[in-house]
Amino acid sequence: MKTIVRFAPSPTGYLHVGNIRLALINWLFAKKNNGQFILRFDDTDTSRSQTKYVEAIKDDLLFLKIEWDKEAKQSDQIEKYDSITQDLKSRGLLYACYETPEELDFKRKILRSQNKPPIYDRSALKLTESQKLTFQNEGRKPHWRFKLKNSEIYWSDLVRGDVKYNTSNQSDPVVVRADGTYLYLLPSVVDDLNHNISHVIRGEDHVTNSAVQLEMMEAIEPGSSIEFAHVPLLQGGSGEALSKRTGSLSIMDLRNSSIEALSICSLLARLGSSDSVEAYSSMQEMILDFDISTFSRATPKFNLKELSNLNSKVLQKLTFTDISARLETAGIDKSDLDVKGQMFWEAIKSNINNFSDAVNWWNICFNPLSTIPLAQDLLTHAEASLPMEPWSEKTWAEWTENLKQLSGVKGKRLFLPLRKALTGLDSGPELKDLLPLIGRDNTLKRISGQIT
Repeated sequence: MKTIVRFAPSPTGYLHVGNIRLALINWLFAKKNNGQFILRFDDTDTSRSQTKYVEAIKDDLLFLKIEWDKEAKQSDQIEKYDSITQDLKSRGLLYACYETPEELDFKRKILRSQNKPPIYDRSALKLTESQKLTFQNEGRKPHWRFKLKNSEIYWSDLVRGDVKYNTSNQSDPVVVRADGTYLYLLPSVVDDLNHNISHVIRGEDHVTNSAVQLEMMEAIEPGSSIEFAHVPLLQGGSGEALSKRTGSLSIMDLRNSSIEALSICSLLARLGSSDSVEAYSSMQEMILDFDISTFSRATPKFNLKELSNLNSKVLQKLTFTDISARLETAGIDKSDLDVKGQMFWEAIKSNINNFSDAVNWWNICFNPLSTIPLAQDLLTHAEASLPMEPWSEKTWAEWTENLKQLSGVKGKRLFLPLRKALTGLDSGPELKDLLPLIGRDNTLKRISGQIT
């Protein structure tokens, strides 16, 4: 059977790292098994679904190189859902209920006061036609529930192992609202069957939904087969739940912070698994290493500091060829990059946390810069001992050794003033690598306090 998976976000907000982790796991699983990855928008909630979120979700996925083989929207399938719904009604598997939200809430309160689970009592099944007509004359419109078999459902979960759930532990789920719109459960089942989904990989908060949906699948398409994997939900660094509505840890924010797509994916691909996190050089490497069986039931946490450290490692693995087009897009002249780019990248890549740092260091090396000049006595010796060009990575050692001999200043008292004069900063890449980039003329101007 061909492997076909889906990522099915509701376009009601921006994606956070928890959403993306599920998308990535599905995508990696599909690619590892030479399968298909479907992007499906569960947009039946017309009051909250927005086109801007559809586009934002697609943009985030493409930024992360998570490309889909097929796209679908539930809003395009209403006629299909209507047809299935009518069939289930005719077979008595969907039944009309006329209780108001207030009446249902009152029933739940009574059950809780009796220390009983708030499970719907199926009183709507006992209504006579006359009672139904009375409700309709009052202006009530029915919502529709799926009649569960109240039986034990079993499946072998790719993450949780053998799972058993008795559907008598919950109410018959409402699948159609009183206004005729659909809730999550039924359209999801219909789409999974229509798209021949082989594996549903999603959060552990859907375990009870899976039991219900297995009953629905059997009712709609007897003998249908599907496998499940329920992974623990990702939490924030302090153990808080992530929410699309509040925008917590959104991909948009990470992008605005110049975090590499590969860094985000490298971290999310391993969180919750028994494999240690590593900085990948490509998505293909990630695919080759992926194994759904390494995921456990332990709750993973997303740590921004861990992501930042990983981002530095990912950048260090990039070659100048990998990064040159992005530097040009950032406003650096291509002709300058052709001459100085390779040497520049090798000099700074081990000392940056994100891509914007690289642009900043280009400006420090080659653009006008106001720095802290050397004290006059040290300046005199620095100017006198500065070698003539051409320069290499050995020039720094040659210059500072001569300067120590002339001035009698050494260690931090020598190197920190030089770094501040040359770069305006207290720390950064090795000065032996930066000095040939800055050049002799700019070095003389900077150490004397002239803006270069």
